[in-house]
Amino acid sequence: MNKRDLTLEQLLVLQSEMRHAEKSLALAYFMLLGGHLGVHRFYLKRYVSGTIQLILFLAAAFSYFTAAAFSGVDEEWNAPAIIFLVIMLLTGLALFIWIIVDLFIMPRMVREWNEAREAEIIRKLTGPRQS
Repeated sequence: MNKRDLTLEQLLVLQSEMRHAEKSLALAYFMLLGGHLGVHRFYLKRYVSGTIQLILFLAAAFSYFTAAAFSGVDEEWNAPAIIFLVIMLLTGLALFIWIIVDLFIMPRMVREWNEAREAEIIRKLTGPRQS
């Protein structure tokens, strides 16, 4: 069933329910500022990719501090420090590229979320009438 087929009462219920269920593009972009933590993806209920972004961030941070610890006080770069530095650069670069991509696909992700919630609410509103 389409949104245009709803009665006035159903449209009012739909609007009221959407107010609670829909996601804001502006808020999602604001959360992208903390994108290295995957916050914007958790907001859009994309838990797997949000967790992966968080793990990439933690791996980069851990590698950075471990490389700094291995370099020691005299700041000589030894093999373990260089390995952790490379890991930090790779995970950081992967996360950076992912955040830049998210910058451009964020409107689609929010639109898909909102459209799915709207369709779900319409199904609930029209379910008894269709059977």
